[in-house]
Amino acid sequence: MILFKRAEDLTGWLREQRSGGKSIGFVPTMGALHPGHISLIDISKKSAEITVCSVFVNPTQFNDPKDFQKYPITIEKDIFLLEKAGTDALFLPEAVELYPGGTKDLEKYELGRLETLLEGKYRPGHFQGVCQVMRRLLDIVAPDDLFMGQKDYQQCMVVARLLHLMKSSTRLHPCPIVREADGLAMSSRNMRLTEREREKAPAIYRALTLVKEEWGKPGVLSRARAILEENGFRIDYVEIADAGTLEPVDDGIGAGSRQKRAVVLVAAFLGEIRLIDNILL
Repeated sequence: MILFKRAEDLTGWLREQRSGGKSIGFVPTMGALHPGHISLIDISKKSAEITVCSVFVNPTQFNDPKDFQKYPITIEKDIFLLEKAGTDALFLPEAVELYPGGTKDLEKYELGRLETLLEGKYRPGHFQGVCQVMRRLLDIVAPDDLFMGQKDYQQCMVVARLLHLMKSSTRLHPCPIVREADGLAMSSRNMRLTEREREKAPAIYRALTLVKEEWGKPGVLSRARAILEENGFRIDYVEIADAGTLEPVDDGIGAGSRQKRAVVLVAAFLGEIRLIDNILL
């Protein structure tokens, strides 16, 4: 694995790979890697001849500065895992490499309703930050294929919108959520849970599973919320939404609501840690 810290060095190396007819797969991350990230590397390696991973904790997508400051950094472990997985190149930039003029007064992206729903509502500015860093990374790597985890369902939709705005030919591949044995979606934030919180955290998966099994029955979202509250969660949202637009879908009785392709999404705090998850219905 080759480690690059400067964008121009990575771009030059990738130009050489493309001149040999090799396709480029890209896995952007913020580090603190776990098997879910490595599954994306594995998928990329099966689809593309060169796999590039980036590790960069992007300051512009944190609407809470304390969350940014506490984000786990495990770079030595990350490098070991990426080498072991057979990653071809790691891009490890400093902030000044991506934001040479600083992070004030950056460009804005027209994201429409996506920016006001669910995560957009509870984390104002977050998706602008996602687009700002992804635009820079995509310009540098210019991948044929982009691999992102479906745990961040709405983020995948935002990046798809960004690719459209860029008129990019990069193909986005939302990849399946990787879960612990007890159902908890793997996340870098999980390592910040206390032992007691970690025991309670799988309640998110139980709540989602309940909705999947009982969608269409009266009060299913209320019962899902109760599961979370009984386990000490503070809920931002538990919602059923159209899988293609994230517009709300009625959880009412009958086959009408079930004819739509939908997703149930959760965001909730356990202690000071905010966890998200989703299941397609």
